[in-house]
Amino acid sequence: MKASQTLAVLFWLYKSKMKNGKAPIYCRVTVRGKRKEISTRQFIDPSKWVRDAGRVKGSSEEARRINAHLSKMEGQLHNDCILLEAQGKYVTAETLKNSLLGIEDDVQKSLIETFEYHNKQVEELIGVDYVKATLTKFETVLKKLKVFLKKKYNVSDILLEELNHKFAADFEYFLKVDEGIGHNTTMKYIRNLKKVTNMAVANDWLLKNPFMSFKCTYKKVNREILTQAELDIMTEKRFMMPRLEEVRDIFLFCCYTGYAFSDVESLTPDHLVRNINGELWIHTNRIKTGTTSNVPLLSPALAILEKYKEHPYCEIHGKLLPVKSNQKMNAYLKEIADLCGIKKKLTMHIARHTFATTVTLANGVPLETVSKLLGHTKLVTTQIYARVMEHKVSDDMSSLNTKLSANKKKEEDLDRGIG
Repeated sequence: MKASQTLAVLFWLYKSKMKNGKAPIYCRVTVRGKRKEISTRQFIDPSKWVRDAGRVKGSSEEARRINAHLSKMEGQLHNDCILLEAQGKYVTAETLKNSLLGIEDDVQKSLIETFEYHNKQVEELIGVDYVKATLTKFETVLKKLKVFLKKKYNVSDILLEELNHKFAADFEYFLKVDEGIGHNTTMKYIRNLKKVTNMAVANDWLLKNPFMSFKCTYKKVNREILTQAELDIMTEKRFMMPRLEEVRDIFLFCCYTGYAFSDVESLTPDHLVRNINGELWIHTNRIKTGTTSNVPLLSPALAILEKYKEHPYCEIHGKLLPVKSNQKMNAYLKEIADLCGIKKKLTMHIARHTFATTVTLANGVPLETVSKLLGHTKLVTTQIYARVMEHKVSDDMSSLNTKLSANKKKEEDLDRGIG
């Protein structure tokens, strides 16, 4: 609801501060149930005050002067409220008080202002503490917040002090219902919102995080992976367009190394190291976590590196592979899936999941080793893939059971002379 629809102005006598038989007249400004009090700098004998009207009774010069002053204050408060709303600002009793008194509101920070400040810092630290994908995630949340503020409050911004648990709950509803965003993605958006408000607390712009009591919960999902048969189909597929062949090869390279997009994009010849046995490894630090991730190159990955060793892009840019933008890679992977007859939605991150499951765990590589190869900081993160393998075993056994049942039925039919 607009502030102008909830604005209430009340004049009252502050009798406990009486001096020389006169009490000061105060103005109480209320917006959305929250109020601020302002001194009018006017004094009057309490016997001359009409409480219900909030004015001085009579038509004396003193009464006319004070009442005119009070009416002017009330009119200015209403006008300032409408003006601030027209500017897209979130109006509170505090902002109206400051506007009336001519106080510049430099101390109070707004949500969008704070979010933009945070994103600017992230942008400046890309390649140091963050990857570009991290900035993209926060920019997405910022865009959603702007739409939400306009739809819910008809404002372009809101003061940090006005944020509360209900704001987060309403934002969750907006993301799920209005934007059609899934539960886990919605939780990730709100988690990033909480990170920004945590920064505001650290900078003393807020006393405490208003979303502290909002718990981000996640639903278990089955991570999409490729089977060995699907990997073989992709490997053997011949493409007429070089761009699709390159994207396919880079995707397969990630399937056999476990690298995420940001990691494979940054690989250079300097990352290649031979161990004491002459085997070729890649030594890197994961951009996302900063952890060491040393990966021995399996033969399919080695073959792909050899194939692109003299690729013009790699020679010019000093890269191991001609990696395109993540958006283009994922778009081309959709085409590749269609051409290969793979019904799954291929993304670059599926390659990492496939390495953890189909390529390593399914072939007996211990969970601890897989965790180290993936550069995970906690073993519990890798255990997610172990659960995926359990799910795969269950599916495989169900499929086997169906085949056995079909074979048994076929034998019974033959015994009865059917077929």
